[in-house]
Amino acid sequence: MTDLTPGGGWGSALKRFFLDLDARLNDGAYRLAGAIGRAWERLADLADRVQVYGWKRVFAEIASEGMTLGTGGLLVLLMLAIPAFRDTAEDWRKPSELSVVFQDRYGNEVGRRGIRLNDSVPLEEFPDHLIKAVLATEDRRFFEHYGIDVIGTFRAIATNARAGGVVQGGSTLTQQLAKNLFLSNERSIERKIKEAFLALWLESRATKNEILKTYLDRAYMGGGAFGAEAASEYYFGKSVRDVTLAEAAMLAGLFKAPTRFAPHVNLPAARARANTVLDNLVEAGFMTEGQVFGARRNPATPVDRKDDAVPNYYLDYAFEDVKRLVAATPSLVDRVLTVRTGLDLAIQKQAETSVDQILRQYGSDYGASQAAAVVMEVDGTVRAIVGGRDYGASQFNRATEAMRQPGSSFKPLVYGTAMREGLINSRSIVVDRPICLGNWCPQNYGRSFSGSTTVTSAMVRSINSIPVILTQQMGRGDSRIGRQKIIATAREMGVTRPITDTAPMPIGAAEITLVELTTAYGSFASGGLALQPHAAVEIRNSAGELVWRADRDLPPRKRVFTPQVAADMNGMLVGVVESGTGRRAQVQGVQVGGKTGTTNSYRDALFVGYSSHFVTGIWYGNDDYSETNRMTGGSLPAMTFSQIMTTAHQGLDRRPIFGLSTAPQAPAGAPSAAPLPQAGIADRPQSLSRRSMEVLGRIDLMLRDAAESRPGPLSAAPSGSVTR
Repeated sequence: MTDLTPGGGWGSALKRFFLDLDARLNDGAYRLAGAIGRAWERLADLADRVQVYGWKRVFAEIASEGMTLGTGGLLVLLMLAIPAFRDTAEDWRKPSELSVVFQDRYGNEVGRRGIRLNDSVPLEEFPDHLIKAVLATEDRRFFEHYGIDVIGTFRAIATNARAGGVVQGGSTLTQQLAKNLFLSNERSIERKIKEAFLALWLESRATKNEILKTYLDRAYMGGGAFGAEAASEYYFGKSVRDVTLAEAAMLAGLFKAPTRFAPHVNLPAARARANTVLDNLVEAGFMTEGQVFGARRNPATPVDRKDDAVPNYYLDYAFEDVKRLVAATPSLVDRVLTVRTGLDLAIQKQAETSVDQILRQYGSDYGASQAAAVVMEVDGTVRAIVGGRDYGASQFNRATEAMRQPGSSFKPLVYGTAMREGLINSRSIVVDRPICLGNWCPQNYGRSFSGSTTVTSAMVRSINSIPVILTQQMGRGDSRIGRQKIIATAREMGVTRPITDTAPMPIGAAEITLVELTTAYGSFASGGLALQPHAAVEIRNSAGELVWRADRDLPPRKRVFTPQVAADMNGMLVGVVESGTGRRAQVQGVQVGGKTGTTNSYRDALFVGYSSHFVTGIWYGNDDYSETNRMTGGSLPAMTFSQIMTTAHQGLDRRPIFGLSTAPQAPAGAPSAAPLPQAGIADRPQSLSRRSMEVLGRIDLMLRDAAESRPGPLSAAPSGSVTR
């Protein structure tokens, strides 16, 4: 091997290499330290030259600390805003996904939802006085700021301080658009932080004209109308291109509070708000007092909509239904659709009238201020929805969105599950006895127990202990397993939202929406087949081509119960109406079944029932969950059910409910359930005839009602501890 150096081999060469490297590193570190030292000296010299003393030093220190804290605060705010930016992935410039014209079941147009996509008005065609009215009222410095108007915010704070309340907002038009596009109406500091950052984001992504145009097209303006064009057509029957100054002022006043200032709801308030907008035009310097004088003397008069039976709650539900269908159906690519629904205006009007009249007549006596109703066919086609007393006052749909405890109206799901498990049938004998799960012990009305009774009588009298005992037996002694079986059955019956698994769940303690509970009852009315509630019957695209049809494109209905189980349940629930807690729900000449429900402290009262044609659910209560005056499901809800179903059955054949004759009775040859020694539930030979048993049961119920009833606005029998 040849040495690379005169005096040694590879070891010497490697040693010299590392010595050289060490020397270079040391020299580099020395030079770097020297450079840093010299730089620090220069910085110190500079600081000495700019150092301030005396009173000036106080301001310098405050500014320095302010910059430090401000930088930290900005980082914290940015961290809070990051979740909001995740919602900006989609193209926000794209208008609302759908533009839908809705028709009733006969093909008559009843309303629209979504923002028009093909004929939206370009910004340059909006009247100048409308744009000025909007800017003068919502954001006078819109073309001067960059999403956040610091000057305008301080001006609003000063104005509110002088007025002693909130009379002027500090949000810019861009901030309002950010809230409409990406955020909710929640009042919180976190939302305001997100709103501010998103406003800056919008300003960096779009021109001022694009932001203004999107704001004018997306804002909700009351009456189910979104955007200035739709609002102009709804309130004044004309395009926004043609609105006068007075009409423009009224439209501009809607952006702040469309529900409160909608002219079809409160015309005096709308005109007062329009006058404020005219004041803003003058104050901002956009117009003179002479220019607005004519609009003050001749305020806008909206089109009379009093006779327009616009089923807004139904249309809101139908719009959500269509959006779900579009998302789940790849072939529905068109965004301009015409949808024929199952809406029956006669039933809808009767439902709205019944709710309004009964609340006017009895609401104050019972301490109830709100109600909801759902009517659907036994195939799931929704015929009517009432989501509250007044859509103009509140757009919250209590029929489809409110989660409320169903009380005893949930018990049929428990009995149906027990029958499906082979535990009981309608002729089984059950034992009403005390039972406790941990420290919870369900009580019947009157704090007493009946001993041996039929399953039908237990349902008719709404006994609380029996569903709990059945649940325990379905789990072979473990109530949790039994409750899971009930939840699984409820899922198959159409309940899609989570059901809370608690010990009182079998007697109606879990929250559920009215439309889902009504859907579940449809499984009994249809002979055991599950319902898929739907408003849309047919959907056509912008070319008028049929692209979806319910009877063709909905998935096949699944069987939840055998026909025998459905018939047994129908017999029991008809008994509830004919001789039990639901007697006020009777419909002359029509066989109906159903169940009442009343929750703890009388917060909610329900009746859900059905005939061979329709399934209907009714709820009464208060939005704030306050107690009613001992209102039960057998009072106002049952009365409302009877009125609606009477109208719904006009002109229809009066066939009996599935599995029953015109007089309710258990189907012949129903199988007996095996003895259940732990629960005390067993079938046994009856010493009396079926008819005699029914008569004795009715006598017993009458005696209990007489002993337990208390005076009330309708002399309604009070409910049990959870429901009757």
